Amino acid sequence: MIMEYRKLGRTGLDVSVIGLGMEYLNGQPRDTVVETVQTAIEAGVNYFDVIFSFPEYLDNMRAAFAGQRDQVLLTGHLGSTHKDDQYVRSRDPKKSEACFLESLARLQTDYVDVLFLHNSNTPQDYKKIFKPGGQLDTALRFQKEGEARFLGFSGHNISTSLQAVETGHIDVLMFPINLAANAVPGKKELLQACATRGVAVVAMKPFGGGKLLNKDRTVRVGSYQMGGQALKLKKTAPITPVQCLAYVLAQVGVCTAVPGCKNAAQLTDALAYIQAPAEEKDFAPLVAEFQQYVSGECVYCNHCLPCLAHIDIGQMTRLLDLSRRQLTAELHGLYQELPVKASACTECGACAQRCPFEVDVMANIKQAVMMFESN
Repeated sequence: MIMEYRKLGRTGLDVSVIGLGMEYLNGQPRDTVVETVQTAIEAGVNYFDVIFSFPEYLDNMRAAFAGQRDQVLLTGHLGSTHKDDQYVRSRDPKKSEACFLESLARLQTDYVDVLFLHNSNTPQDYKKIFKPGGQLDTALRFQKEGEARFLGFSGHNISTSLQAVETGHIDVLMFPINLAANAVPGKKELLQACATRGVAVVAMKPFGGGKLLNKDRTVRVGSYQMGGQALKLKKTAPITPVQCLAYVLAQVGVCTAVPGCKNAAQLTDALAYIQAPAEEKDFAPLVAEFQQYVSGECVYCNHCLPCLAHIDIGQMTRLLDLSRRQLTAELHGLYQELPVKASACTECGACAQRCPFEVDVMANIKQAVMMFESN
C-alpha cells in the first residue's frame, strides 16, 4: 500500500490523505488502541486527531505512539476537558490550559503539531474564544512558547468557521465534509476561502457520523454531521467507505480525512480507498441520487474524462472555481503546472455529454483560458 500525501495548507507539512480520528478509541482496551494506531502508521497514516483529555485515553495513546513521535502529526484540543470521567467542553482559559498541559505530559511530548480551538458553533461561543484573554490568546502563547506548532479551529457551523478562517490566525480548519452535505449552503464558499488563504481543511465526519454506511435505505443525517443542515435521504444501494472518502478528497482545499475508527478492522475499511480502482471510487451516482447538488455545479467527479486532449478537467475546474473568488499567484502557478492547458481543447464536446450534473464544461474551459492564459 502506497499512501498519498498532500501539503497541510500553508503549514508546509506533508499529511496523509487518510488520517485517524481518535474519538471512538476512547474506552477501548489498550491492545485495541495500540493495534489500530500501529496499523495506521504501517499503512503510512501520519495525522492523528487526539481529541480527549481523559487520563486513561491519553495513557493508551502514549503506549500506541511510543518511540514513533517523530513519525506522526498529533493534534490537541484547547477546550476539550473532563470532569467526573465525563467530557466537558470548556471556555475557561485556565481549565483548558491545565488539561492541555496534562495531555502533553501524559503523551510524553513537548508539543502538538496542531492545537485546535475546540468545537465552536455559535456566535456567543465564538466571542468567548476570541475575546481578549480568551482561548485564542492562550493558544497564541502556546504557539509562541513552542507547545503548538500551528493553530486550528474545529466546528460544525459555516458562519463561525468562516469567521475564524478570516481572522488570519487559523492554519487548519476541521469541518464536516461528506456526500450528504454536498449542497449545504455556504459550504463551497467556506472551502474556497480556506484554499485562497492557504488554510488546510481536515474533513471530519466523512461517513456522516457513520450514518451513510448504515444498511437502512432511509438515512437521517443531523446538522452536527452535516455542517449546518439536517437531511433525510433515501438510497437505493449501499454506500461504501471508499466512495465516501473519494468524494471528500475530491473537494476543494481538503488535505486529509479523519474517519473515526474504533478498531483496526474499521480502519482497514477506510484504507481500502488507497488501492481501490476508479470504478469503486465513483461517487457521482450517489450525489445524483440524493439530489444534493445544484444543477450546473461541478462536484469534481471526473465523469467528464477521458479528454481527447488529455486536459485534467477536474483540476482545471477546481482552480477556476477558486480563482473566481480571488486569482492569486499561487493559483496561477498551479495552473501553469498542469501538463495540458485548457487552450488545448478541441471543442469535441464529449466531456459535456458525459457530465451527469449538466455542467457547461465548454464554458468553464473557455473561462480558464481567459483567466489563466490571457495576457
